[in-house]
Amino acid sequence: MRPPFPPPSAAEIAVVSTQLGRPARGVIGIAARCVCGNPTVVATSPRLPDGTPFPTLYYLSHPAATAAISTLEATGVMAELATELQDADTASAYRAAHVAYLADRDAVEVIDEIAGYSAGGMPDRVKCLHALAGHALAAGPGLNPIGDRALELCAWSPERCECAEPGAASTPAAE
Repeated sequence: MRPPFPPPSAAEIAVVSTQLGRPARGVIGIAARCVCGNPTVVATSPRLPDGTPFPTLYYLSHPAATAAISTLEATGVMAELATELQDADTASAYRAAHVAYLADRDAVEVIDEIAGYSAGGMPDRVKCLHALAGHALAAGPGLNPIGDRALELCAWSPERCECAEPGAASTPAAE
């Protein structure tokens, strides 16, 4: 989902807080969902409530997705994915993903301190697969080639639910 984001419900914030194991901060919407409806990627304000600039608009929150991407990072695949940027078409698409990310974040709020910085190492490096996978899930397939590849390579799939409490974000009792 691209900006503007519908405001998250109390149930969604509760699920995200459980997913993260801490209170959710600065969540302005749910950018991607599990097939059961729970949040997978949150959209976070470019400025946190305490005033801190926060460049990561798309934040991967789903525990199974986060664990799978962490495992992938631990295998050293980031270096392999970085070599894919030597291909001119991939590098061009990655740069376009960076520009799209900046446009999405600026549509929420322009923050001078983080102007020009997106996430995950874009546009020239592969630094954080969590951020790149989060962007790929939020934007949909085909925009972020490195995020798409990370999702292809990891053991998690957005097509199956691995939630501890499937559908909890849409449960009225959680409101």
